[in-house]
Amino acid sequence: MFLEISGIKKCFGEGENRMEVLKGIDVNIEKGEFCVLLGPSGSGKSTLLNIIGGIDSADEGYISINGKKIADMNEKALTMYRRKHLGYIFQMYNLIPNLTVRENIEVGAYLSDNPLDVDELLRTLGLYEHQHKMPNQISGGQQQRTAIGRAIVKNPDILLCDEPTGALDYKTSKEILKLIEDVNKKYGNTIVMVTHNDAIKYMADRVIRLRDGMIRDNTVNTDKTSATELEW
Repeated sequence: MFLEISGIKKCFGEGENRMEVLKGIDVNIEKGEFCVLLGPSGSGKSTLLNIIGGIDSADEGYISINGKKIADMNEKALTMYRRKHLGYIFQMYNLIPNLTVRENIEVGAYLSDNPLDVDELLRTLGLYEHQHKMPNQISGGQQQRTAIGRAIVKNPDILLCDEPTGALDYKTSKEILKLIEDVNKKYGNTIVMVTHNDAIKYMADRVIRLRDGMIRDNTVNTDKTSATELEW
C-alpha cells in the first residue's frame, strides 16, 4: 500500500473550546491514484491534507508513505521528506514576485535529486513563451500553471492540491484540471485534491467524502470523465 492513513484524529483548542476536527480517518490510496477529498467547509479536508503533507501532526493514528511513517521522522528527516517526495498546489499561488515564471519553476527543481526537464515542462504547461515574464505580467490561470510547474518539477511521489481552482473562473478552472489530469497520466504522481466542487469527483480514481471529521463515503470511480467534459 502506497499511502496508508490509519486512525487519524486531530483536535484544536483547549477545554470547552476544544474541537474534534478529525475523528478517526482510515483510508488507503494506491500509487498513481487521483484521489479527491470532498466535503463542506469544516469537514476536515484541509486538515487531513496538511497532516498527509507533514505540515500538521495528528493527535492519534499515523500516515505511512511507502512503508515509512511520517510520525517516526525527526524534523530534519521530515523536511527532507517534504522536499524530495511532496509537491503542494494551493488556492493562492504563492509565487516569488521578483522571479520570472521559469525561475519560479526552477526553485522547485533545485530541491529535487531527480527533477523533470524544465523546458519540456514549460511546454506541457503552455508557459514556454511566457517563461521570462514576472508573475504580475501574466494572468491568474498562468500563475496557477506556474505554481503547478514549481510543484511537479520536483517529480514528487505525491501532489497535494488544496482547492487549486478555487480562485479561477470556469474556463480557466477546467484548463487547470485538464493540466493536473495530464500530469497524473504523464508522470504517474499520486494526487490528493481537496475541493468543494462536486463535479471534480467524476475525473478522479477515488472519491472520499468527509463530513464532521469522518469519512462518509469512499468510492472507486470505474468510469472516469475527462476534465474537458466536466460541467458545473
